[in-house]
Amino acid sequence: QVQLVDSGGRLVQAGGSLRLSCAASGRSFSSYAMGWFRQAPGKQREFVATISRGGGSTSYADSVKGRFTISRDNAVNTVYLQMNRLKPQDTAVYYCAATTYYSGSYHSGEYNYWGQGTQVTVSS
Repeated sequence: QVQLVDSGGRLVQAGGSLRLSCAASGRSFSSYAMGWFRQAPGKQREFVATISRGGGSTSYADSVKGRFTISRDNAVNTVYLQMNRLKPQDTAVYYCAATTYYSGSYHSGEYNYWGQGTQVTVSS
């Protein structure tokens, strides 16, 4: 079992930056690749970014590539999502998730554990 707690979401102006955190407890954090997903009102949950178990491999959705950076610190069992140059269309509830797939995954169905979500609102 892994418990995930998301935090860091808030209201921010367009063009601003925000860093989300996801703290993990339970079984060995480094045994899991991690991902961030988001869900806007009335829309399906979508992939944002993923990072491998050791942190050496990352992948991003095209919509955030070059603006968002996923990272992890296995010493403190935390994964981060640094979000720069935020746009109103980035407004959503952001969720972190853990998967046993070594390099992570684009697919939400391949994740075993989920955080509770944190709200990010970008004003224009």
